[in-house]
Amino acid sequence: MPENISPRELQNRLQNNDPIRIIDVRTPAEFGNIHVRNAENIPLDHLDTASLASNPGKDGFLYFICQSGGRSKKACDVMSTTGFNRVVNIEGGTAACETAGLPMVRGRKAISLERQVRIAAGLLVVSGVLLALFGGTTEFKFAGLCLAGFIGAGLVFAGITDTCGMGMIIAKMPWNQSNSSGTACNTGLLVVFFLWAATTVFAATHTQDRLVDIQVNVDNKDAILIDVREPEEWLRGHLANAQSLPLSELRTTKENKLRERLPSNKIIYCHCLSGGRCLEASDILSSYGYDARALQAGYSDLIDAGFIQASSI
Repeated sequence: MPENISPRELQNRLQNNDPIRIIDVRTPAEFGNIHVRNAENIPLDHLDTASLASNPGKDGFLYFICQSGGRSKKACDVMSTTGFNRVVNIEGGTAACETAGLPMVRGRKAISLERQVRIAAGLLVVSGVLLALFGGTTEFKFAGLCLAGFIGAGLVFAGITDTCGMGMIIAKMPWNQSNSSGTACNTGLLVVFFLWAATTVFAATHTQDRLVDIQVNVDNKDAILIDVREPEEWLRGHLANAQSLPLSELRTTKENKLRERLPSNKIIYCHCLSGGRCLEASDILSSYGYDARALQAGYSDLIDAGFIQASSI
């Protein structure tokens, strides 16, 4: 079993013994922020167990430290599985050593990996909840619930097993691979991630226009209604005042061809079977400058709301 020592005991050994070898298994960015004097940085996922076992400190031991004691314990366990048992875990990690007054080397401020995990998990949960509330279609709402639930389950698993997959992934991110990373850089990248998540949630939304107003706009020629279902679906039944523009065709149609087919001075309402495909269609048309709006109501819903079904041929 690895030996566990407190920062106070570490300080005593530093003062009374020959130089000991302290391995800091945090990311380079965390290490560059602050570390115990004379510690060397070897991230947990870069440990070379054979090399370390053949080169311990003068006292024959290897001392492992991280931010709060979790990753250093893992490093000790990894070394023990290879047969090298003269390993020491510094309880409480760098944070406890700083509090205990051990000599520290300070650099540029960086966000610890533990904080990055909390921030990322929180952002993902918030994004999932927002998607569940405002995603529009049942599929998007369900996806939001699954995202929030998956992150919650992952956090429970991490707490039970003391293994954090998200932390392992974030540790490999570019901003954690350089000890020159600063708080501004880390914070900026996390903000970019949040904006991306928020944009994903709110980009795919349905129009809030009332169906009665949509009917009036189409009847008055102020708007065009397009059906983005596939041709075989269109042939099985469609609305009398709709035009067929399958999503599969829209994805590959060049802008100049769309200009020939759809006027740019009218609202373009997109509908499909259940409100899903029309979101992508409206996004494509909006990217070309159209005032495109996706209808949450599907084909059958529109008929029930009073839209006229085309007569069978």
